[in-house]
Amino acid sequence: MKAKLLNLLTVCVVTLVVLSPGVVVFGIVWERHLELVKSHNLACEVNKTSRDAPILAPRTEGTHSPQTSIQSSDRNVIHQMLTVAEQYKFATILQWFFLLTPICVGLGILFYDRYLVHRAAVLKEQVEMLERLWQHSIEQ
Repeated sequence: MKAKLLNLLTVCVVTLVVLSPGVVVFGIVWERHLELVKSHNLACEVNKTSRDAPILAPRTEGTHSPQTSIQSSDRNVIHQMLTVAEQYKFATILQWFFLLTPICVGLGILFYDRYLVHRAAVLKEQVEMLERLWQHSIEQ
């Protein structure tokens, strides 16, 4: 049973070592993609604001100035940027969680197995010492 568990752990660690560079590259590419999408959205918002601002000014007839519409669009852009940043942080946390969980579980199993071997060795030494004391007491 221990050999099978050790083989499974070895396969998991080797697989993780092989796949981890790919995960890192995917993370970098995904970050660049999010930056590209964010800059594209900002460019679209700026273009939309610059096109809509002159059209909105005559229709509002003094109730809203073009400056307030630009400020509200800036608030929308900032809100969108915060939403993208929150999604990126969540994706990063998930990525590290999925990367570190198998490592921690594998190390936990390995250390527990080593602990059991250590406890068995200590118990064996204690039994041998008690047997020697018992043999010594019988001889006297």
